[in-house]
Amino acid sequence: MIHPSVLRKFKIYLTVFSALIIITALLGMALGYSSVPFARLPSVIAGEGTFKENFVFFQVRLPRIIITVLAGMALALSGAILQSLSRNDLADPGIIGINAGAGAAVAVFFLFAPLEPGSFIYLLPVVAFLGALATAVAIYLFSFDRRAGFQPIRLILVGVGFSMALSGLMIILISSAEREKVNFISQWLAGDIWGADWPFILALLPWLLLLIPFTFYKANRMNILNLSEPVSIELGLPLGRERFSMLMAAVALAASAVSVTGGISFIGLMAPHLAKTLIGPRTQLYMPLTLLLGGWLLLAADTIGRNVLEPDGLPAGVMTALIGAPYFIYLLTKK
Repeated sequence: MIHPSVLRKFKIYLTVFSALIIITALLGMALGYSSVPFARLPSVIAGEGTFKENFVFFQVRLPRIIITVLAGMALALSGAILQSLSRNDLADPGIIGINAGAGAAVAVFFLFAPLEPGSFIYLLPVVAFLGALATAVAIYLFSFDRRAGFQPIRLILVGVGFSMALSGLMIILISSAEREKVNFISQWLAGDIWGADWPFILALLPWLLLLIPFTFYKANRMNILNLSEPVSIELGLPLGRERFSMLMAAVALAASAVSVTGGISFIGLMAPHLAKTLIGPRTQLYMPLTLLLGGWLLLAADTIGRNVLEPDGLPAGVMTALIGAPYFIYLLTKK
């Protein structure tokens, strides 16, 4: 049973971070190269703006904000699952190479598939999932010791190696590609939100609608997974099956997000850790906070990045790295 004071604190945090998302979204709608004054926002939201205001709001800003929040949520939840499975607060789909595996698959598909760019939007999450899955399996195998079992520290080291190798592979792939395709891969590597249009939301949304409830359904089992292996086995939890299903969920969440946002790291590291610091390690409490924190962190990074330099700004992936890298070093020294 959860203590009433903890539940009260949990509700306050939910309200605060929901409000932060709304406030940051309103700032993102109003600020930018083609600004929409705050006083005009109610009229524009009601569809009563000028042609330019409606175009900027409904075709440029709003889909980008939605895709950023959804992708941040997916990356944060993926990181939370990976940290639970590995019992390691340093686990993140970007750091351990899952994002790079998804990106390499998307790059190969984009460069060599005989399809028009606009025709494979809904295939991108599937292609990214296959690449991320192959990478995750390889990392897991290299991190496993026959005598000692799964090695969390080795997971981080192997993952960083895979991430660097796959990023290098993408650079090699674009060395002789057409300029348009080179620009796409460069955007992906920098973590630029390139899929900021309504069809990309429709491509990403089904994955989240399926995987977020699935992860919450597994919350009690994730609480048990956070305990030691002997305790989990004594409680009757089929470790192999549960780890596999949760790993698939983490891979699918990360892959679906980076297939439309590019290589964004550290959201899956920071959001779960901050949520656990605020509310504790109980999965039923920190998972919802992790979702909101992930969505807000990526939205804030993208909003700041778009407005810090004109006209193109800084990619969201660069902004998250500027914040996340020092945080990663802090956790590394703490551990």
